[in-house]
Amino acid sequence: MHIRPLCSACIVLLSVARIVSAATFYVDSATGSDAYRGNDPNMPWKSLSPVNSRTFSPGDRILFKAGSGYAGELAPHGSGSDAGPIVIDMYGLGAKPRIDGGGVYATILLENVEYWEINNLEITNTAGSRGKYKGVAVKIDDFGTAHHVHLKNLYIHDVNGYYNIKNYTMGIYINNEGSGSHTTHFDGLLIENCRIVRTDRDGIVLKSDKNGTVLNRNVVIRNNTIEDVAGDGIVIWDCDGAIIEGTYLNGARMRVSDRAVGIWPYRCVNTLIQCNEVCNVKGTLDGQSFDSDRHCHNTTFQYNYSHDNDGGLLLIMGDDNSNNIVRYNISQNDGARIFQFGGPTRDNKIYNNTIYVRRGMSVLMVQLAYYLDDYPVNTHFYNNIFYADGEFRYALAGSHNTIFENNVFYGNHSGRPSDPNAITSDPLLLNPGSGGTGLHSVDGYRVRPGSPAIASGKPIPNNGGRDYWGKTVAVTTPCTRGAYEYTPHADFNSDGIINFLDFSALVEGCLQ
Repeated sequence: MHIRPLCSACIVLLSVARIVSAATFYVDSATGSDAYRGNDPNMPWKSLSPVNSRTFSPGDRILFKAGSGYAGELAPHGSGSDAGPIVIDMYGLGAKPRIDGGGVYATILLENVEYWEINNLEITNTAGSRGKYKGVAVKIDDFGTAHHVHLKNLYIHDVNGYYNIKNYTMGIYINNEGSGSHTTHFDGLLIENCRIVRTDRDGIVLKSDKNGTVLNRNVVIRNNTIEDVAGDGIVIWDCDGAIIEGTYLNGARMRVSDRAVGIWPYRCVNTLIQCNEVCNVKGTLDGQSFDSDRHCHNTTFQYNYSHDNDGGLLLIMGDDNSNNIVRYNISQNDGARIFQFGGPTRDNKIYNNTIYVRRGMSVLMVQLAYYLDDYPVNTHFYNNIFYADGEFRYALAGSHNTIFENNVFYGNHSGRPSDPNAITSDPLLLNPGSGGTGLHSVDGYRVRPGSPAIASGKPIPNNGGRDYWGKTVAVTTPCTRGAYEYTPHADFNSDGIINFLDFSALVEGCLQ
């Protein structure tokens, strides 16, 4: 018997019918009972048990009462749909509902499901001793494509996992794995407006067992705060076109003895890392704000503010790593080495950054190191301002085709590289060293009228179109050197007084 396939209109009608029948469930630890059906706010469930035992349908909502508290693991089942994701959220006024894992694998676990949104919860996972603990874990194993997983407005703190990097303990853990026939990956992963504090070892990790053969897509990690983590802040594996932006990361590599960095991709292509503030990464193994690790290509670091990190601004590693762009960033009092390149990474461009170190600091500005049988190849530095109230040093020996053009070298530079258009006079920054907390706190790195940096920079094709402050930068005429594009009259009034710019325009542009 031949069975006719359903027409597309019929499928849509069936989907709409399922969403119309979607239910809302309520949970209140104070007034609820697990004997209730849970679909009436006056008769809510009491614990996580009925939530874990039910398979939810597209459009369903699970709402936890504001100010309520729960213990154990929340591990719901079922998948939503494009038209009707399943939503976990809070209802009522007051504090975020709190779930204390108490030493479970993950306080919230989503496994082999898709189309979920989890919002407005407080999450901990602390036990008497350290273990393989996570705050939130999202796992797919031989699943195929997992669409639309959104984690928003979560407060995740005090997850006392192991310090060892191989145990993968952290605040948010995303993992796609499995060696079966499915091309398992995420498409539409959003982590936004979350605060993550003391989640040892790491803050946010997206790990993959696919060895770069299948890439996660439409991954956005946006506007999150990460504080006081033992190891890495944000790590992503096996992504194409991921965006990490608007992060405030204060305090990484606080308690581990192995390598850790603030924010870094691994085995990724076309990654955009922008508008992040990273500070107080501890130690020099590695200890930088940012890293483009092995097997990464076409990573762009732009409009970031890095300060007071022991290991420096940026690490670029490996033999299979190329075409990194580092532009319009500001670094203040970063230590050890500002730019560290290891091995035959190729074709990297570093331009229009402003780098400052205070008096008493002696820092390697550029370290091009031997690793994996060779040195970096085709590393180009254009239009940067290197401003040393302390000292900058350079370690370039052995590298291949390293080029410096149109940079500003002001202050004490030991072993300064050759630059045919170098400026060594004062670039007349407004107030170098005055940056504080916040992306908007760095107006002191704008240049004054009469600066030799104005209109003396090398034009850069495809330069992103704007400076750190969101001002337009031309691509065919000389630009201002450094992270700021000077525009007369717009920047200073007729009395020569600075007009402070509205930095929010750039941030809004980054975070759209």
